[in-house]
Amino acid sequence: MHIEILVEDSSGETLLEVVLPKLLGEYGNPHTWSMHSYKGIGRIPRNLKGSADPAKRILLDQLPRLLQGYGRTPGIDAVVVVLDTDRRSCVDFLNELKALAAGCHPAPNTLFRLAIEEVEAWYLGDRQALIDAYPRAKADVLNRYVQDSVCGTWELLADAIYPGGSAAIKKAGWPLPGQVKHEWAERIGPLLDPDRNVSPSFGKLRDGLRRLVAEAV
Repeated sequence: MHIEILVEDSSGETLLEVVLPKLLGEYGNPHTWSMHSYKGIGRIPRNLKGSADPAKRILLDQLPRLLQGYGRTPGIDAVVVVLDTDRRSCVDFLNELKALAAGCHPAPNTLFRLAIEEVEAWYLGDRQALIDAYPRAKADVLNRYVQDSVCGTWELLADAIYPGGSAAIKKAGWPLPGQVKHEWAERIGPLLDPDRNVSPSFGKLRDGLRRLVAEAV
């Protein structure tokens, strides 16, 4: 089975590069995938004929064009789209995404998976991996977190493990936020245990991908 995977930013791609083999097996044995990261999430266009500039690489702006292209391309068995919900309603956002895919003709086999509120929820879902990566993480901050809540997730993680916390990152400004998120993906991602992770949204990614490849057998 070959899967095309779309993710909204490069730190998410870094994370998925180490997580996917844990879920799908070694690349090419037997499944293959291609990863595509974008430069932000954007918004769902009002119609499937939107004229967004492909060069800007904003994921939702490009999604109708991408899905329709995949639907016409032989050899692509499924498309997986991984997004943060941010402050959106998970249910409403997922329904909008499914409606977009249903309007594509032909539509590829598409799986949407959402991190609630941000992908950092998946790091917080595996406390052991997080502590192994950052042994000096502040337990009092981590203990305040309610799994998959909308609470300023990346800021809470930063307050637990980054010197000076989220305030220091915000004060420094770009590109530090992106650099820090890449570091988290590189340090925590390889230590994540998919079956130990208590994040419900990570569980949906894990189970959805496993089900996808099982159905292809």
